[in-house]
Amino acid sequence: MRHARASAHFSQSDFVRLRNPRLARAALVISGFVSLSACEQNSFVAPPPPKVEVAPPVQRAITRYLDATGNTAPIKTVDLVARVQGFLQSINYQDGSFVKEGTTLFTIEPETYKLKLEQAQAAEVGAQATVKQADADFKRQTDLVQRQAVSQATLETSTATRDNAQAGLQQAQVNTKLAAVNYGYTNVAAPFDGIVSNHLVSVGELVGVASPTQLATIVQLNPIYVNFNVNEQDVLRVREEARRRGMSVNELRQLPVEVGLQTETGYPHKGKIDYISPTLNQSTGTLAVRGVFANPDRTLLPGFYVRVRVPFDKQEDALLVPDVAIGSDQAGRYVLVVNADNVVEQRKVTTGPLEEGLRVIESGLKADDRVVTAGLLRAIPGQKVDPQVQKADAAPPTAAK
Repeated sequence: MRHARASAHFSQSDFVRLRNPRLARAALVISGFVSLSACEQNSFVAPPPPKVEVAPPVQRAITRYLDATGNTAPIKTVDLVARVQGFLQSINYQDGSFVKEGTTLFTIEPETYKLKLEQAQAAEVGAQATVKQADADFKRQTDLVQRQAVSQATLETSTATRDNAQAGLQQAQVNTKLAAVNYGYTNVAAPFDGIVSNHLVSVGELVGVASPTQLATIVQLNPIYVNFNVNEQDVLRVREEARRRGMSVNELRQLPVEVGLQTETGYPHKGKIDYISPTLNQSTGTLAVRGVFANPDRTLLPGFYVRVRVPFDKQEDALLVPDVAIGSDQAGRYVLVVNADNVVEQRKVTTGPLEEGLRVIESGLKADDRVVTAGLLRAIPGQKVDPQVQKADAAPPTAAK
């Protein structure tokens, strides 16, 4: 009986070990691996959510601008021409130099016209003497007629002589003025302050023979115009804003305008609008606008292409996010937002202008939203993240991590 009970407790592994020691050792190794695997499965812990940097939108006042490309143009540009015939006597300026208004630039054989002026002045003096004599004779004949010493016909002859003398004096005065004008044309002067181009004729050349001869060109650089075009959509936006603010057309013409050259940072040149076309160009769908700018240093030259912006609206509480935090897909622009459960959401937004590395958000975002600003590749919509809150006014990151 004792032997049978002992046999009942004798396991199969004991039997295998007794029959084949090598198989017994293999069984023990396999059993150990199975036990180790079971321990590892029981100790597995899910990885933590990825860390991303989030920040609320920056809230501040912004100015909205109309952006355009324009070109500079002179306010005044005049071709200097010879208005009298003669030989060019002298050129009194350096090509390309700045001259003041009234400066003599060319002299055209003045002696001949000076003599003609003196001749006309002498004829005027003679006409004045004739008028004086005719007037005295008229008075004398009038007195004699009243005393019935001469006939009425004699008085009429004296009257006609006086009238002819006065007409001759008027003609002589006109001739003197014409001679003075022609004499003045022998000195070609600058009509305004400006830069004079290279001369187109040489000293000693005969000018003004058949028609006025162009001598040079003078260009005024201060102030200077900037011409640009505004598309129809922007025109409607500005008109709506003007209507909302109760601005008149004259007030619109006084809007400030800023320009910058292609090599300049920002818009350092300040001016104002002085002309708005009354109609749109149907072929381009744009409205012609012109600004005027002070240009004392002559930094702006006619023909430059410039960047133009016109401030037309100011918003006190605009929302802005770093430009690198904005993504895009076929549906449009979006930002990644972490909700109250720390789950990433993709939020469709409407974007506005760029302000110092921050993009204005027109719609789709609230002031208390947590926007993912760094770690964008780890932020997957629908999954949890570990948000690291940054300051709202922190500098925008240069690239997504």
